[in-house]
Amino acid sequence: MLKVENLTKVYPNGTRALKNVSFEVKDGEFLAVIGLSGSGKSTLLRCINRLIEPTSGKIHWDGEDITAAKGAEIRKIRRQIGMVFQQFNLVKRSSVITNVLTGRLGYVNTWPSLLYLFSSKDRAMAMANLEQVGLVEKAHVRADSLSGGQQQRVGIARALMQEPRLILADEPVASLDPVLAHSILKYLEQLNKERGITVLCSLHFLDLVHRYASRAIALKDGELVFEGLPEQIDDAQFKAIYGQEAERVSIV
Repeated sequence: MLKVENLTKVYPNGTRALKNVSFEVKDGEFLAVIGLSGSGKSTLLRCINRLIEPTSGKIHWDGEDITAAKGAEIRKIRRQIGMVFQQFNLVKRSSVITNVLTGRLGYVNTWPSLLYLFSSKDRAMAMANLEQVGLVEKAHVRADSLSGGQQQRVGIARALMQEPRLILADEPVASLDPVLAHSILKYLEQLNKERGITVLCSLHFLDLVHRYASRAIALKDGELVFEGLPEQIDDAQFKAIYGQEAERVSIV
């Protein structure tokens, strides 16, 4: 179980991105994180794996205090937390398989990792993960030759190289068209249901939340304003999250 307690993040410029946010995520859940741009969604996800250092509060995972972990301990925790980014974060000039193999760096000793030396077992795992996302035939082409949807699938395969128990997906479909958005979320749903990987995914469109998430939380100005089932977000709740002028938009 993931337990977030009174998480607060204040940036050096004084921006209070998170304000005493608390919630729990059970193993195997698909939790959607919703809210307007700037509501704190990305900051929340990045605090969970310590890409961003929280100002105060606690994050516990299976009894371990992630916020107190240091050095080798935080590296060990991060091995089990895969990250999927909105802008893919691929090395565009490198091959697809090289990008996927970078997800294994946490398991490789320092010198081999600097030289990108991976075992045959790791390479076989990379090919298997590319097959999982339907890209095995693209293994040896440059990452920048792929479409946006294909690049995001490479990002998912890279995250799988960590053998994660938890995947944090930071607006993974924000830059994709509706058809590709469903494609990417179906891969995350498949990993959630078939491999039992817990997924925390920030999303904008409520119909995607209804289709894929088992539960949802909402942030507004850094504060938690909703926690519950997606179907509990009625019109009044929608206005409370997104503002009185907001209108529901469907993504087909």
